[in-house]
Amino acid sequence: MKKVRNSPLEIAPKEFKKLGVNLVSRVSQHLSSLRKIGVTTAPSPSKVRKLLGGGGLPRKGVPAQRLLRQTSELLFRNSLFNGHPRFWGYISGSPAPIGILGDFLASAVNPNVGAFILAPVATEMEAQTVRWIAEMIGYPKECGGILVSGGNMANFVCFIAARKAKLDGNVRAEGLGKSNKRLRIYASAETHTWIQKAADLFGFGTDAIRWIPVTNDLRMDTKALRKQIAEDRSGGELPLMVIGTAGSVGTGAVDPLREIASICRENNLWFHVDGAYGALAAVVPDAPDDLHALSLADSVAVDPHKWLYSPIEAGCALVRDPHLLTDAFSYHPPYYKFEGEEGEEPTNFYEMGPQNSRGFRALKVWLGLRHAGRAGYERMISDDIRLAKQLFDKIKTSPELEAGTQGLSITTFRYVPTGLAKGNPEVEEYLNKLNTKLLEQLQNGGEAFCSNTVVRGKFLLRVCIVNFRTTIKDIEALPGIVTRIGRTLDRRMRPKELGVK
Repeated sequence: MKKVRNSPLEIAPKEFKKLGVNLVSRVSQHLSSLRKIGVTTAPSPSKVRKLLGGGGLPRKGVPAQRLLRQTSELLFRNSLFNGHPRFWGYISGSPAPIGILGDFLASAVNPNVGAFILAPVATEMEAQTVRWIAEMIGYPKECGGILVSGGNMANFVCFIAARKAKLDGNVRAEGLGKSNKRLRIYASAETHTWIQKAADLFGFGTDAIRWIPVTNDLRMDTKALRKQIAEDRSGGELPLMVIGTAGSVGTGAVDPLREIASICRENNLWFHVDGAYGALAAVVPDAPDDLHALSLADSVAVDPHKWLYSPIEAGCALVRDPHLLTDAFSYHPPYYKFEGEEGEEPTNFYEMGPQNSRGFRALKVWLGLRHAGRAGYERMISDDIRLAKQLFDKIKTSPELEAGTQGLSITTFRYVPTGLAKGNPEVEEYLNKLNTKLLEQLQNGGEAFCSNTVVRGKFLLRVCIVNFRTTIKDIEALPGIVTRIGRTLDRRMRPKELGVK
């Protein structure tokens, strides 16, 4: 073997600098062009596969300069851009430029934030980030917490902490089979599907979930919750936890968290809040009162890649009692030697969650919090909520649009052609088909990107503004775009028996 090693992946510092400058220039040009391009290029799967080419793994490599140029072109020409001012689809925040640079810096240092000795500064930055997020939502800063990939994982971490805290015996060793009672978990009908995944993955089974109905405002019916808990107890079953939602994914509804907290205290149940989307709105001075009850929860899930505008991935699990995370996740094999010096116990995040090797996802969140500050986030989140409300008001004045719901920064509505008698079953079926097709064309067209929800059988277009680039001009343009597409589709789709088009 030669004394000087020539590694194919090594890039000399001078060349690396040149490559980096060129790539940053391309990214900067892309960001500056967002208003001039469509939200999506809507490529088909077959087109993308063709662009990537067939065949197996190449035998020889490609020069870095050419590879980065080709790859950036592939991404900029064949992606959906959630940083676009008119992206209002699923709840992905527009990525903050400081976070983009943060991911670059984090990759350059490449710390393993599993143990303090492997990532001293990164570990403490993550711990500080957790405290700052807790402070923003009014949660005790002395809580335990950890950053994970997103909302599902944050909710999972809290779910496992609840399982360990509320079940008798050594559930980690013995599993759930030792209990001779049927375990019960309570969630509203509007709860995100993570709860089904958690019940499935962690041994409860999805039949353990009690789906509590919602009231007319789509919030959990606490009377029904009380009744169901009492019935289950009297039937010999074991109620374990209640899931409250702080900002439902469909409509932005916030459950009556204060009352749910009281019910949980009375019944000695774990109270978890899925605040992946809406919890951070607690920082806004005029936030819904129930968001100020987040401090009463045993655990809360929050997503920085939603309303902190961090690049994906970034979720955060908060647990009131910090010891419960290590109780739920810590193991000490002999090949781990991560204790600190006597009297100075380090933070080792591998003990607080499912991952051992962990990336430095905290840096982009930490940088965003430092860059904008609390006041900056108050303003941006307030602006998103205000714009959603202004859209709702504008829709109410549009003769061919029907307003649906408005909660936090989510507004729902549908296109209804003039002259149709709403409420008629045949008409409602047609409107659902029409708006489904309308959404498909809207998403593929690139002018704006929305998603959908279904409320009481109605298929509704759903606009969720978690985007610091959106302006009032963008919002004012949407009703006209939807109406134009809707009219064209209605002329083509309306059955003759429903009347003249």
